[in-house]
Amino acid sequence: MKNNEKRRRVMQRSIKLGHCVCDPKMACPCETLKQRDVCLCAGERLERPGGPVRLTQLVAKAGCASKIDQAALKGVLAGLPFGSDPRVLVGACAGDDAGVFQIDERRALVQTVDVFSPSVDDPYTFGQIAAANSLSDIYAMGGQAVTALSIVGFPIREMADDVLREILRGGMDKMAEAGVAVIGGHSIKDKEIKAGFAVTGIVDPARIVTNAGVQPGDVLILTKPIGTGVLSFAGQIERAPAASLEAAGRSMATLNKVAAELMVEVGAHACTDVTGFGLLGHLGEMARSSGVNAEVVFDTIPLFDGVLELVAAGVVPGATDRNRESSLEGAELGEGVTSEMVDICCDPQTSGGLLIAVGAEKAAELLKRLHGAGIAAAACIGRASGKGRGLVRIVREHQGTSAAAERVGCVKGDDMSQQDGQGCCSQGHGSEAAGPAGAGVSAIQQKFQEFVKAANGPGALDAATKQAIAVALSVLAKCEPCAKTHIAKARQMGFSRAEIDEAAWMAIAFGGSPTMMFYNGVASS
Repeated sequence: MKNNEKRRRVMQRSIKLGHCVCDPKMACPCETLKQRDVCLCAGERLERPGGPVRLTQLVAKAGCASKIDQAALKGVLAGLPFGSDPRVLVGACAGDDAGVFQIDERRALVQTVDVFSPSVDDPYTFGQIAAANSLSDIYAMGGQAVTALSIVGFPIREMADDVLREILRGGMDKMAEAGVAVIGGHSIKDKEIKAGFAVTGIVDPARIVTNAGVQPGDVLILTKPIGTGVLSFAGQIERAPAASLEAAGRSMATLNKVAAELMVEVGAHACTDVTGFGLLGHLGEMARSSGVNAEVVFDTIPLFDGVLELVAAGVVPGATDRNRESSLEGAELGEGVTSEMVDICCDPQTSGGLLIAVGAEKAAELLKRLHGAGIAAAACIGRASGKGRGLVRIVREHQGTSAAAERVGCVKGDDMSQQDGQGCCSQGHGSEAAGPAGAGVSAIQQKFQEFVKAANGPGALDAATKQAIAVALSVLAKCEPCAKTHIAKARQMGFSRAEIDEAAWMAIAFGGSPTMMFYNGVASS
C-alpha cells in the first residue's frame, strides 16, 4: 500500500544524498520505482506472481555448492588465533564436522553451524533439508542434538512472506522429528535465500567419534547415495529427471540420526558426513587426519538414478571443478577410472550420508543393521588400505579390494542380493524344498551358486567385459529379470547407453527379430 508522504520524505533524502538509502549502489529514483512504481525504501512491497515459487531459480549456486571450496577455506583459516583451551576436545584446527567442548568428566558440548542456499524448489522441503544437514554434523561426532538456532537470509518485501514462513516451518518440523528444541534464531535481508541452523548437542567425552580415528584395514560404509549436486544443478537448467529430483529431495530431508546411533552401538572407529567438499574431499580429510591411505571402489558407490547419464552429458556444477582442484592432489586414479567418475566423487553433496570407518569384523553387522533400519542405500565402498599420508585411491571393481572388504560384500546397498557374486538366475530356485530331498537340492544349489560366483568374478576377463557379456546373454535368453538386473548393474559400473546397446546387439545378431523386440521392450521400461 502506497504512503505518498512517506515515499516523498524518503526519496527527498535519497536524492539529496545522491544514493538510494536502501541500496547505496543505486541512484534515486531506482529502476524498481520507475518500472513498477514501487518504493521498497518506503516500505512498499513488490507484487509477486501467483503459483508456487521455484527457489533454485533464484540462486546462482544450489545447496552446498554455494559453500567456499576446501582449498580456499584452508588458506583463509591458516594461522588464525584459535587459542588453546584445554577444554576444547575437538576444535577448528581439527577440520572435523563439529567442535567439542568438555563440561565435566561425563559430558561435553558438540556445536556446529551450517547455512546454504536452496537445493530444491519447494520452500518447506528446503527448510527440512537445511535442518537435516545441520544436524548431521552432530550425528557424525556420535552426539545427541538438543537445541538449535535458525539462521535465514531472505529478500523480505521482494518475496511473499509465506515463502519464508514455509522454510522455517519445514526446518522446525524436522527439528521436532529429531527431538531438538528450536530456541531462537537470526535473520538478515539478503537478495539470495539462505537457511540453516546452529546446533548444540551433548556427547560422552569417552565416546566421541571423530574423523581422525580410521585404522588400517577398516571398511568404509556410506549411508546415502551420491549425486545431489549434479541433480540440483540439472534441476536449475531443466535437465533433471523428475523422479531423480524427488528421490534426492527425500534423501536430503532424511535424518542421519538412526545411522549415527547404530554406528555408535557397533563401535565405529571414525565418521564424517559427506557434504559440500564431495566424497573425495571429505574422505581425503578423514584419511589425512587419521594417518592412513584409503581405497574406494567406484562401482560400489551408491548413486541416484540418472546421475551417470547427466555427468556423461556434461551436466556438472561449477563447485565440482573447485572440489577437483582441492582434492585431486591427494588422490590416485586406478585403471579405467574416467574423468566423469572423478566428477561424481567430487560432486558437492547437500545433506549427504555418513561415511563410517568400522573394523572389518564388525562391518557386516553394521551393514545388516543399517539395511534393517530402512537405510537401504548403505553400502561398503572401500577400505583403509594402510598407514599413510592420506592418499585416496579410486579403483574399478575388477581391480579388487582387500579380503576384509570382500567379506562384507563391497556392493551397492540396493544390490545386496548379489553380494556373494551370484548371478540373478541363481536366485530362488529350490529354496522351498524340505526334508532329505530338499537338503540334497540345497547342496546342489550351493554348488551351482559357487560356480556362478566363479564365472562372474574377474579373471582373464575383467569385470566390465564380463558385465557386457552378461547383458548380451540375458537378452539372448529373453530373461526379463536377468536383463533388467544386468543392465542396471552395467549403468552402475559406468556403461554408457551406447555400450549397453552394443552388447545387446551381439545377442540380437544371434537371436534375430524376436530378441530385438524383447530388448526394445526391456530397454524402454
